[in-house]
Amino acid sequence: MKFTRRDTLAMGAGAAVATFMPMQAFADANDEAVMAFTGDADIMDEGVELTAPEIAENGNTVPISVSAPGAVSILILATGNPAPRVIEFSFGPLAGAQSASTRCRLAGTQDIVALAKMADGSIKRATSIVKVTIGGCGG
Repeated sequence: MKFTRRDTLAMGAGAAVATFMPMQAFADANDEAVMAFTGDADIMDEGVELTAPEIAENGNTVPISVSAPGAVSILILATGNPAPRVIEFSFGPLAGAQSASTRCRLAGTQDIVALAKMADGSIKRATSIVKVTIGGCGG
């Protein structure tokens, strides 16, 4: 098969578009998840304690724990996953503590974000980056 300059340019342009499109789709999914949880409330970067490993040898099972005293619900997002919403914890008035832990699957190195909706309606956030050596979502 013989390639012309025009064929090469067309394939290069197609590869560039394919490279950058998924990142935009992930950003849109993250923004939608945050907006659905927070509405138009301002987000403060305090009051939430997020614990995640700095380096995860295997992205199939990464332990995460979060604590936010006074929270009504906590949402955990994995911003680099195809489906960023990991889990949402809800706490009732009889909850002894507003903390939880889970394990999640990470596609690769990415930010983990914990958003906490407080009883007064305010939103608090914590972020942690996890470096994944072997991805857990087929990567």
